[in-house]
Amino acid sequence: MEPITVGAQGAAVEDIQGRLASLDYEIDEKEIASQDFGSTTASAVAKFRLDHRLPLGTEVDSATWSELVDETYHMGDRTLYLRLPNYHGADVRQLQECLNILGFSCGEADGYFGAYTEAAVAQFQESQGMLADGMAFDDTFDAIERLRHVWAGKPAAGPHPTGGMGFARAAGVLEVTPLSITAEDPISRNVAGRIWNLACATTEKSGLELIEHASDASEGTTCVLVLASTPLADDSKVMNLVCDDLDTLPQRIRTTCEGARKAKPPVIRLELPLGNHYNGTFTTADAQTFAVMLLDAICTAFND
Repeated sequence: MEPITVGAQGAAVEDIQGRLASLDYEIDEKEIASQDFGSTTASAVAKFRLDHRLPLGTEVDSATWSELVDETYHMGDRTLYLRLPNYHGADVRQLQECLNILGFSCGEADGYFGAYTEAAVAQFQESQGMLADGMAFDDTFDAIERLRHVWAGKPAAGPHPTGGMGFARAAGVLEVTPLSITAEDPISRNVAGRIWNLACATTEKSGLELIEHASDASEGTTCVLVLASTPLADDSKVMNLVCDDLDTLPQRIRTTCEGARKAKPPVIRLELPLGNHYNGTFTTADAQTFAVMLLDAICTAFND
């Protein structure tokens, strides 16, 4: 494109001024009204270029225009998916920030839709019972928007490692939060039973009940947790979380529960992180380790 410089007028200048103003760069109202690329528009362009590490100057060349367009996208304006070159812009950065806060880590929110962002989108979609293809369409943005009360106003860095829950705090959660737990297979049933035993040992007033099927949950249960040791079927719409990142697992459990509030009660499938190279052995020590870690994450998730 031909650079747009001081003295230019018309629709292109109006578009540039509108985008700069939406990013809080100050431009004189008279210049905006007359669609005139005057001194204050030039100053705003210079500041924008400086802020975005572009070469110093006051003209809008192709690189400046591309960066300006990217920075004025809002989440949901376009479908986002993994491609080369990567999608880049403010909408990608906002998506990354929201997912990080919700517990689905994209890494640094750099505004580039790369492999980590695709994986985080897929994990979030799976947690909401959606097709987990890693492509952010309207349904994905709608699901994130429904969780605005969870992520709005929170630090964009997302959840931080919390360490152990602590005996007293865990007991407090178990005593006031009615939860149900069940399992799909022998391995996960072993872990579920141990979680229930640990909960009972933590407090005699534990509200965690061990049930045979999700449909057996008592009325008033806050959430039903279904443990499994196998990956979710491709055609399943169950809300599923892989318990691979314990630092973010509590927030992911809470996010998924919030997203399933229409269900009475919400049902969340927790997939044990056995990995693709699982050799079929599962010791008592393995079961106890998973039980301790998962009970800690569950109590942290529901610690209001």
